[in-house]
This record gives sequence, C-alpha cells and structure tokens, in this order.
Amino acid sequence: MAGHSQFKNIMHRKGAQDAKRARAFARLIREITVAARSGLPDPASNPRLRAAVMAARQANMPKDTVDRAIKKAVGAGAGDDYAEVRYEGYGPAGVAVIIEALTDNRNRTAADVRSAFAKHGGALGETNSVSFLFSRLGVVRYPASVADEDSMLEAAIEAGADNVESGPDGHEVTCAADSFFPVRDALEAKFGSPEEAKVEWRPATTVTLDEEKAASLLKLLDVLEDNDDVQNVYANFDIPEAVLAKLSG
Repeated sequence: MAGHSQFKNIMHRKGAQDAKRARAFARLIREITVAARSGLPDPASNPRLRAAVMAARQANMPKDTVDRAIKKAVGAGAGDDYAEVRYEGYGPAGVAVIIEALTDNRNRTAADVRSAFAKHGGALGETNSVSFLFSRLGVVRYPASVADEDSMLEAAIEAGADNVESGPDGHEVTCAADSFFPVRDALEAKFGSPEEAKVEWRPATTVTLDEEKAASLLKLLDVLEDNDDVQNVYANFDIPEAVLAKLSG
C-alpha cells in the first residue's frame, strides 16, 4: 500500500459509511465554493470549478446540491470565506506528510493539525519542509475499457502529458501541474469523462513501514482525514501487503 493512493485500501477499516459520505460531500462543497469565487460561476469558463464539479459528480453528489453550492458561493452574503492552507510535517518513522486544507479559521486548523502530529509520534514542520520530497502532478485516470494502450499513449502525448501507465486496472496519465487542465480537457474530448482527474502530490521515494510504525502512522492519517478542514492528505510511505493484512485483521 503506497501513500499516494491516499489510503483507499484501508478505508474499510473505518465504520460509519454515511458519516464518511457526509464529510466527503462537505469537502467537495468547500472546493466548489472556493472555485466558484475564484473565477466565473460557470464550469465551462472556470477550469477549477469544472474540476470540482467533476469530482462531485464522481462522488455521486446530486446535481441540485452542486447547483445550490455554486449559487450560494456567488450570492449576496455568500457566507464563510475559506482560505487555502498547506501544512507539512513528519510522522512516525520519518514519513513525510502534506496536508491541504480549506479553512475559515487558520488558528483552529493549525492547532488541530499540530495536535494530531504531537499525539501520534510526529512533528509539524514549516512550509516546504517536506514538499521537496514530492512532485506536484496532474493525474487523469480512465478505465482500461475506454482505449487500448497505444491509443491512450498517442492521445496523451498529443494532449501534452508526460507519462502514461496502462494495465488491467486502467490508464493513468500524468502531466505537469501547470498542464493539468488542457491535458484533462483534451482527453475528455476524446474519451469522455475520466474516472478521476486531479492535481496531487506524488512522493519521489517511499518509506517502508513495519507493523508498529504502520499502526502509528495510520492513526495519524485517520485523525487528519477526519478533520473537517482537511481536503487532502499525502504521505511517502509503503506498507507491505503482509503487514497491511495483519492491521486489517
């Protein structure tokens, strides 16, 4: 299990599916709000908003919920003003962790994140203290059924992507963060809506964890993921399948 997968292989460890769905929707609505305020409230003319709406659609958020969020964001007395904040630190075993948040109270969020690190064997660092261990990449994922390997590679190269990894599980196209929107749009025009499209932090190297360190790190990541202000968490760890099986048992 690699850190850049964002823990989807261990999400079954957490109960309360409805609560997780509610948190996911709340995060998506925050992103829609910030995106709508950063440009025009029309997804066709606002690439960030289009990406946020696409993510909401992929999460099965009702269309009327998305529309209400956009209208509320740009309406009179639009409500909370969210700031984008990034936190960086080291978890157990020296695992590098990046947290992206949208918050209406920087002091509260910083205190919560700092407390999570302190209680679970880590330490919050300064901005850019660990980001040099990651690359900022645009990532577009399609199911294997949309195209064969050669067709996807050709389309990705024409779109300006840097790399394509294809296999039975699908196609993963990566590009520079600055090229994300045009690459995504070119691929969408050819193959339709992707399964996932986002800009993420991809670790250059990973730290392999034993059972004890993995358990400590996963507790930290769970706490961070459960914070309402946190949008995304990335970490440069790898957990062997045998260790993951013990932790999930």
